Formats: sequence, structure tokens, C-alpha cells
Amino acid sequence: MNMFLVLSAKRLKSTFFIMLALFFAMGIFYAENKNMQVFFPIDPGPSAIYSVETDKKQVALTFDISWGEERTGPILDVLEQKGLKKATFFLSSPWAESHPDLVKRIVDMGFEIGSHGHRHDNYSQYNEEQIRTQISKADRILTEITGKKPKLIRYPNGDFDKRVLRIADQMGYKSIQWDTDSLDWMNPGKEKIINRVLKRVHPGDIILMHASDSCRQTHEALPVIIDSLRKQGYQFVTVSELIAGSEVKMKAVD
Repeated sequence: MNMFLVLSAKRLKSTFFIMLALFFAMGIFYAENKNMQVFFPIDPGPSAIYSVETDKKQVALTFDISWGEERTGPILDVLEQKGLKKATFFLSSPWAESHPDLVKRIVDMGFEIGSHGHRHDNYSQYNEEQIRTQISKADRILTEITGKKPKLIRYPNGDFDKRVLRIADQMGYKSIQWDTDSLDWMNPGKEKIINRVLKRVHPGDIILMHASDSCRQTHEALPVIIDSLRKQGYQFVTVSELIAGSEVKMKAVD
């Protein structure tokens, strides 16, 4: 009987140490996996770029165009008069197809051209085949008109979801948003457009403006914005130049 109790005690003691060893092993395994996640984070997938982290006083002035023929010319006139040679225009392909002379002027002035898609709809409402069709149609038309394949895209209404970002990335595009919205599309008045941009601008900023006919005050606010930013020491660059070699600022997409 005593021998049985001794054997049972030894067996229980052995089992206890085995369980204790397993417990510590599991703890080490968990900790190592946790550390691996820190050093090897899960790729969240493609993201839209809103601005860049930089100490350089550089900004990208961007213009979306979807319709009309009366406002683009005056805006190009201002840029020419101010000697501003670096800006990025996001063109919808139906507008570009209908206004080849204006597109040619933008290209001849040396400005960067990005895609603003085909139909001016919310792409997040499309299925994946429709998303791909809208991007590829714009890609083909803009390439034919400008002679160069665009590498940047800004979606109509700034609307997208993870599927849109993934498909655009697969098609060789970087998705571009903005950090400073001039709100020129609301036509709030020349002074309000100027003040909004100057209060919000920062190094690495992407500034959103429009050259469509619905924006009637952009060309009036633009000369003051350009002069004021230059006085502050800002340099105007294209979006591609801004993001090259810089840490881009993105936002999570649900």
C-alpha cells in the first residue's frame, strides 16, 4: 500500500512537471509569434495616399476635371502667368475625349496627368468587373490622347473601398486623395478658398482644386494662393515627385 502511494506521488509529480513545461513552452511560442507580428506585420493591402511625411516645404497642387470648357483655360492662364510648371491634373476620360485641345495644352505645359476614371460615379457601388471596366476605359482613352499611360488615379467623388484600391493597384495605379480640400467646388467665395488652403497647408500636402465649369472662383483664388505659398517658402511639385522616396500618409479603409 505504501509502495502504491509512493509510486502514485512520483507519477503525479512527474505529470505536474510535464504540464508545467508544456505551459512555459506555450507561453514562449505565443510570445515569439507575437514578436513576429511586430517585425513582420500583416500587409494591409493597397491604400490611398493623402500626403507625405517630409521636412521639405513641398506641396502638390492638383486639379480634377470632369466637365465643361470655360474654367480650364483661365486656370491654365494663371499657372502660365505665375510661371508654375509643376501641377497634376486628374482628367475624366469622357472630358478628355471631348476636349483634346485643352488636354494638349495641359500636356504641352508639362503638367502631370492622372486618371479621374471614366463615368463620374461612386466606384464602391460597382462590382469588381465594373470597377475594372471603368478604370481600363479611362486608361485606354487617356493613353491614346496624351501618348502616355497614366500611373495615378483619383476616383470620382473621392469614393473607393478596398476592392477598388486592390483592382487599381493590380492595374498599375497609385490611388491619390488629398489632405487639403480647397472646397472650391462649393463656390464659397474667393477669400474663403484662399483662407482655407493657407490655414491647412503643410509640408508634403496634396491640395485638391477643380478646373470644371461648376467651380467658378478657382481661377480668382489661385494667384493669391500661389504667391502666398511661395512667400512662405513652398515649392510646387507634381504628385509623383512628392511621393517619390517619401513616407506616404495613408488612412485605413473599412
